[in-house]
Amino acid sequence: MILAAPPLVSRFQTVTGFVLRLWYGGGFGGRIALVAVALALFGILAWSLLRKAMRRGGRTLLRWLTGVSFVLLVLLGTFVSRLPEPRGSSFVMWHQIVRVGAALSGTAFVVCFMVLAVPWLMDRFEGRGFVSFVAARHVRAQKSGFLTVISLLSIAGVGVSSFALCAVVSIMGGFGADLKHKILGNNAHVKIESKRVGGFEHWQDLLGDMRLVKGVRAATPVAAGEAMASSSSNTAGVMLRGIDTSSIGTVIDLLQNIEVGKFSYLDDPNKLANLPPDEPIGIGSGGEFYLKGPDIKPYSSRLDPEVSDAVTPLDAYPGIVIGRELAKSLHVYVGDELTLIAPLGDLGPMGVLPRSRKFRVAAIFYSGMYEYDASHAYVKIEASQEFFDLKHNVTGIEIKIDDAERVSELRPAIEAKVTRDDLQIRDWKESNKNLFSALKLEKIATFIILSLAILVASFCIICTLLLMVTEKSKEIAILKSLGASDNAILKIFMTEGVMIGGIGTIFGVTTGLAATLGLKWFGVRLDPDVYYVDKLPINVEWSDFTLVALAALLITTIATIYPAVAASRLRPVDGIRYE
Repeated sequence: MILAAPPLVSRFQTVTGFVLRLWYGGGFGGRIALVAVALALFGILAWSLLRKAMRRGGRTLLRWLTGVSFVLLVLLGTFVSRLPEPRGSSFVMWHQIVRVGAALSGTAFVVCFMVLAVPWLMDRFEGRGFVSFVAARHVRAQKSGFLTVISLLSIAGVGVSSFALCAVVSIMGGFGADLKHKILGNNAHVKIESKRVGGFEHWQDLLGDMRLVKGVRAATPVAAGEAMASSSSNTAGVMLRGIDTSSIGTVIDLLQNIEVGKFSYLDDPNKLANLPPDEPIGIGSGGEFYLKGPDIKPYSSRLDPEVSDAVTPLDAYPGIVIGRELAKSLHVYVGDELTLIAPLGDLGPMGVLPRSRKFRVAAIFYSGMYEYDASHAYVKIEASQEFFDLKHNVTGIEIKIDDAERVSELRPAIEAKVTRDDLQIRDWKESNKNLFSALKLEKIATFIILSLAILVASFCIICTLLLMVTEKSKEIAILKSLGASDNAILKIFMTEGVMIGGIGTIFGVTTGLAATLGLKWFGVRLDPDVYYVDKLPINVEWSDFTLVALAALLITTIATIYPAVAASRLRPVDGIRYE
């Protein structure tokens, strides 16, 4: 006996199957259509709920908006957590729309919640005394419609200015922190370099002494130089760095930045010459892996395996690790051959001949810095010494310390160990002094310029308080007649201005914090083919937000002084003369 499924279940299965087929088989257009239909249905539902809430009053509307934004935050946040991590230079627009939507819904939830909390806070503030009671009543009075609108505009002006300042400072700080992280990830904290061409000898003892310095985490030798890289289709200049494969990972982040290929191929060129067919050798623009595939040997089926290996010997060239942009420029993948040409060649019968050697691409790294990805290449230190004819010399020793910010304190201890005149010491702050000085100056200048926006918004507070003094002149006169002192009137109007500025500051700083944290948590990927970073960097520093809040409160407090003094000097007879 076969039981038929209920009609409702059957329809649900049909719709679910159609949605899944459209999502996975409809491509980008199908997914956009599904997202558009889902947003339309959600918008219709939200609009119907909002219409019902509007009929019941403003606070009910705010409650519905808060609930809707929270539900949207949970749904989009859950969806974002299941999005795949992008690879290569892939950039999917609808992924970024979902991520930004999650951040915006979180910001909307925070704003609606704060709006609901303002009346409760005002009620608590009114019970603190005479001055706070009168000031809060003036601010939340709704009889003077014009003054109410101006007060709201003043709060909005301070809030928007504070929000803009917080957002810009966080993003600029994020770019600076991201730039510093990538520079320190691709360069050592301290470098001991040779002053002469050809490197320096007896470096093993110096390397051991550096590793014994207190505060030094690791040290590694480097044999570096400039060369010209040539492939079958293009040429490019490279900064070739010979590295010690056993210690380079403790100084820079080269191993973590490997995108495709294997770092271990540097130590085993034979494996590199015989890659398996399923080995990824590159990443496409959409994040897909390119596989090596089987070798094409038409005659291999007719020969004995031992004879085949003898007829086609392996080209066990030394391995080389290059950056993603350099690989794009040379049009090479893992396993492809490169020819490096040294600037100084060997003397032959026809004069100086350029020294060249073939290498095989062992891996491709991605550091996020175009400058490094387009110019740096790494080989084993023995191959670099032979290529640049350095014998057993090295060109430098690179050091990583425990705390990069304390490099100036540790440098004297390193200099004490280096007693040779043919060596020089440079730290990362000295090498990048101009860059980080410019970033710091730009951040300070931006803070000052955007603080002027808060200053402009404070003019609205001055106008609001002056108009309030003019309108409330009769009430001021009555209060003074009842015994209120000039100091009490001064405190009332200063408290009003501080309340307007404080509410705007809290809204702006809190909204800025919610927006920046949302963008940081959910992540917004930038197109790596356009920007030098693949992700919008956000650096949330509590000191920056505290400084913004203090600056906004200081500016708005200063703006209340003149209207409050004018109100305190108003005589009772002048206030009721025309009544």
